[in-house]
This record gives sequence, C-alpha cells and structure tokens, in this order.
Amino acid sequence: MARYLMTHSLLAAWIYALKENPYEDLTTDRDPAADFMRTLRREPIPPTEAMQNGNDFESLVTRIVYGRAAAGEQWYDAAAKIAGRVRGGVPQYKVNKTVEVGGLTLVLHGRLDWLKAGEIVDIKFTKNYAPGKFYDSTQHPMYFELVPEAQQFTYLASNGSAVWPETYRRDETRSIIPDILDFFDWLRAVDLMALYQQKWEAK
Repeated sequence: MARYLMTHSLLAAWIYALKENPYEDLTTDRDPAADFMRTLRREPIPPTEAMQNGNDFESLVTRIVYGRAAAGEQWYDAAAKIAGRVRGGVPQYKVNKTVEVGGLTLVLHGRLDWLKAGEIVDIKFTKNYAPGKFYDSTQHPMYFELVPEAQQFTYLASNGSAVWPETYRRDETRSIIPDILDFFDWLRAVDLMALYQQKWEAK
C-alpha cells in the first residue's frame, strides 16, 4: 500500500498561491504559483532575503540557548528574549504520524522549532506583525495533529527588535484534515493529483 507525505509547508505554499486569485493559471510566471509548483515537484526553491533572515534569526536563538553567541550581534536582544522562553526545550524535533485521509494513507511530517513541556514554539522573523497574523495558518493545526500531548502552540514573531507571542490552544484549533481534503479536491480538479502522488510517495 503506497503512502504519501503531507507537510504544512506544502499546504501553505498552495494556500499562498491561491490567495489573490483562486483561478490563477498555474502556467503563468506569478511567483507564488511558480513556488507552489516547485514545492509540488519537490524542487529546491532559492532562499529569498526574508527566508535567509528568518534562518539566521532562528540560528541566533539556538546559539544563545547553548552559549555560543555574543551580546552585540545583530538582533541579539530580541533573540535573547526568545531564547529565555525556549531554553530547556527540545529543538528541531521531527515527528511523523500515519493517517487515512480521502482514501489515501498519508504520513504527516513536521519539524518543530522547539517542544517544551507540552508547548510547541515556532519562531517567525517578520517585518510586519498584527495580532492574529497566524490565525489562518495550517501550521498549528498540523502540529497539534502530529503531537497529541501538546496542549498549546505559540508563535514567537520578531522583527529583530520586538517580540510578539501569539498562542493557540488545542481546544480552540480546527482540525487539519478538512484542509488536506480541500487540497486533494483542488489537485484532482486541476489534474495535479498524479504529480503529487508521484513526487510525494513516502519511501
């Protein structure tokens, strides 16, 4: 029986590609659609400046936690606030869960920034923040499905100087399964289901 990988990143790329125009022709050069197709084909996507800043900031938090960073580095104060919050947790925690969805056997996969005492913490580097920024994200619903013992998910967003926590509880978070079913319906509607099954089959 074939099994297929499913990640928050794939769902997020799909949702972002359709956000402005759900009927966008995927053969155009519009970046979100092109990025989604690269993600669907599992091709590497060159990191943008924003992506690189996010990676660098997250790395700085980890280095502070383990005493490998010095005060005075760019973004140090904000990263130190986050480091204090996640210290004692498990970084880069990988988790899989096999589920049946829409007639397919899926392996849900995620890599948590930090897992600490029943709380999942995800670090976001963003230029702009408003309360509820991550409400519609597929990330916390996916990770709650993956980590049944977690009762709380907190995004720690930062622009390098301020830090904004945004927390969701399990009991107030929707299931990720309807999102996956919607994704499959869309793939079938645009004749991309075979490509998904080819590229995302679990080894």
